[in-house]
This record gives sequence, C-alpha cells and structure tokens, in this order.
Amino acid sequence: MQTPVTIIGAATSIGIRPYDSGAPRRLDLAPGTLRRHGLAERLGADDLGDLAAPPYHDLVRPEGRPRNESEVLEYSQALAERVSATLNRGRFALVLGGDCSVVLGSLLGLRQARSGPVGLVYLDAHADFASPAESRTGSVASMCLALAVGRGDSPLARLAGSDPLVAGRDVVVLGRRDQAEDWYGQAALSDWGVHDIGDAEMRRAGLTQTAAAALQVVGREPLEGFWIHLDADLLNPAVMPAVDSPEPGGPGLDELAELLAPLARHPRALGMELTIYDPLLDPDETGAGRLVELLERLLGSHSATNHPPSRGVASGGKA
Repeated sequence: MQTPVTIIGAATSIGIRPYDSGAPRRLDLAPGTLRRHGLAERLGADDLGDLAAPPYHDLVRPEGRPRNESEVLEYSQALAERVSATLNRGRFALVLGGDCSVVLGSLLGLRQARSGPVGLVYLDAHADFASPAESRTGSVASMCLALAVGRGDSPLARLAGSDPLVAGRDVVVLGRRDQAEDWYGQAALSDWGVHDIGDAEMRRAGLTQTAAAALQVVGREPLEGFWIHLDADLLNPAVMPAVDSPEPGGPGLDELAELLAPLARHPRALGMELTIYDPLLDPDETGAGRLVELLERLLGSHSATNHPPSRGVASGGKA
C-alpha cells in the first residue's frame, strides 16, 4: 500500500555554528527554497508549512554547553508535536531542515507516536558524535547523534526522560568520511554499540548490500519502525557544494538514490529528514533542484493518487 507524504518545514539554523563573518547561517531558508522547485506537487504531498525557530542566541560559543541549548530543546519539542501528529495520521513524515539538530525533534516525535523502541539510519559525511567537550564548534549539529543516544551532559541528551531517543544498537551510520577529524567523536561510536559503515566499507560491500545490512538492524523486531536522517554533505561536493563542511569524495545522485531507495521504500520506514543544505551557498539553486529530484525519485511512489497536495501556511509555532 502506498503511504502519502506530509512535508514539515524545520526552518532552523540554531543548531549550527555561525558563518565565519559571525552572522547566523541561513539554513532556515532551505525548506522554502526546496518548495519553489515544486517538491510538494512532485510528491503529491500535504505541506504543514514551516516551524520557525527562535533567534540565534549564542553567537559566541558558551563554555561547557552546546550553543543555543535551551532554544534547541524548545524547538525539538515543538517539532516533535508535528512529527507525532503526522505519523498518527498514518502518513510518511518528510522533514525539511534546517541543520542536523532537527533529528532530535524528529526522533522525539517518533517516540511519542510509537509505544516501543525505534531505529535510525544516519546518512552523513560526519559522525556527529562529539560530546560537548569534544566538539570543535559547540554546535548541536556536531553532537546531535551522540545526544540522541544519550551521550553528553546536556538536557538535550534526556529529551525522552531516562531513556535515550534511540538506543545505540538500533542506529546505523552510513557513509561518513571524517576519519581525519577526530573532533566529531567517531571513536566513541563502537562504545555505544552504533553500527558504523563508512564510505570506503560501503563501497567495498556495494550500495544495495549496504542498504540490506542497515535494514537487518533497523527493520527487525521489536523495533516499531525507523527514521532516516540524510545530511546533504553525504553527497560529493562536486554535486552538492552548498553545505557548511564539505568532505572530499562521496556518492553522486544516482549512487545515493540506489543506497536510499530500499530504505525509504521499506514498509517500516516512518519518516525522513533532509538537513544542512544552505541556499546562500547555492545562488542559482542548482543544488536545490538536485535535492528535489532525489526526493522525488525516492518518495514519489509513496504518494497515493487520492491524496492531492495541500499547501501549509508558514507558522512561527511555539519555538
């Protein structure tokens, strides 16, 4: 059975470091830019509009805690409400970020909509597993996966109470290329039971086989479904330069579609997010067009023909 898609705009940059100029990054513009390329129409999707974020507070890195910690916490709770409501309507949630910190709100919404444990496939050029002390920037985006599994002395690591948002053993990291940058906390992945398949290993095994290996982890009982995180910097910078921390190498669009298709189309896949695309680094919007093409290839078949698209009105929400 086809699952209709609902788009949720997570228009936030509060989880990422500022530009070198000191100004906040404008990843909050990404959902609107992707919409201009007809994403909702091409997916036949409902669109809830944008959840706006509070102003950027910690332009100077605070000591001992993540940047904008309380703002990210509040935003995660508000995003969770939209994700949970979407899943409870029986729809596939497509969250358009925004920075990587949106994975916290997405997973919280998933937990609120399901009574049992869930899985996560994390496709990213970086591990994003730093502790607040290890992070080079203090950005939640550099530590969001660690926070999701409960690593780190921060309220963001306890969004679901005493349990983490997702157990490390139920997480698969795919495609990272950050071996030379130990400040992303990748050395701790195995300590937390996270399944780590880097870019080189993924290519040796083959993309289809890698997707199958991931599904063996996140598609199993007793998990009640899984979420997909896709960071645009997973793509080769020649294809997608409009990201804050590009890494050499990585898949092209066709390769990424081959890897993602078995995951996004799996019956236990409940939602997906796209993060880190920066429209200010993409003046002719070529990158936006490529990302929309990718999403259409992956999710176009999700949209049932009897669910016409609807346009949401941008909202400030409670953040």
